[in-house]
Amino acid sequence: MTGVLEGFLVIGVVVGVGYLLGRGGVLGEQGSRVLARAAFFVATPALLFTTLSRADVGAVFSSALLVTAVTSSLACLLFVPFARLRRRPAGEVVVGSMASGYVNAGNLGIPISTYVLGDPAAVAPVLLFQLAVLTPLFTTLLDVLPGDGRGESPGWVRVVFAPLRNPIAIATAAGLVVSGTGLQLPEPVVAPVELLADLAVPAMLLAFGLSLHGARRPGTGETAGSVWTAVLIKNVLHPLIAWAFAAGVLGLDGPALLAAVVLAALPTAQNVFGYAVRYERAVTLARDTALATTVVAVPVLLVVAALLA
Repeated sequence: MTGVLEGFLVIGVVVGVGYLLGRGGVLGEQGSRVLARAAFFVATPALLFTTLSRADVGAVFSSALLVTAVTSSLACLLFVPFARLRRRPAGEVVVGSMASGYVNAGNLGIPISTYVLGDPAAVAPVLLFQLAVLTPLFTTLLDVLPGDGRGESPGWVRVVFAPLRNPIAIATAAGLVVSGTGLQLPEPVVAPVELLADLAVPAMLLAFGLSLHGARRPGTGETAGSVWTAVLIKNVLHPLIAWAFAAGVLGLDGPALLAAVVLAALPTAQNVFGYAVRYERAVTLARDTALATTVVAVPVLLVVAALLA
């Protein structure tokens, strides 16, 4: 239980600092956007590269990775029919899908894996799947969406070469190559990349906090339906799907089942907000969903831990 509360406390403090910066006007009106773009173009690629280049990719190919891949994909896909029925814009469909299945595996996943599951490495399959699959996929989708809102399909050249313009996809590929080949990079190359990587999480959290100043109450306005749909999927359906698949299909029980459900019950990652800001798509939806799922996740995680621990 302590790990759950500790992880949320750390995030809350940094987001609160961002809110105070916004309230005081310290970084100006564009502070949130500047921080989010710095995180997207520089810090997050550095973090992805350092994380994946050191990952033992073979070691995380297990039932835990299968649970993550299946349940996260289903959670993301569940948002699509709702959004299409309500004729929501394509950008909102993509961002809402990501918010429904992309969990906060770093800021919350690591401390919760340590204190609740007793194994910090338990979150590794989630991190790998999100970094190597979901992040490049969703950012590429956002990159190829038409920017004029009329709904025309982008040209095939733009679609094919989109990953080459995407720093997230490039960093992911580079990190996997280094990990797969066992290449040892010299310290003068690694050190500055690590330094930039350390900026990713605080920059994203500060940008998120800045965006909360002056914002209306989460889950209201035009995107209210999409927000609460994503919250329902993320906080309720995602962990239920994980429990059903892990226990019913794979036959997992005990610590393995607890890990599968706890990690699925994590809230939406603030990265989703950063990507929405970068591509100027459904920013309010991303911000409100990240905030609401984080609040709701506290009792959900406590209940899961109490029932399955």
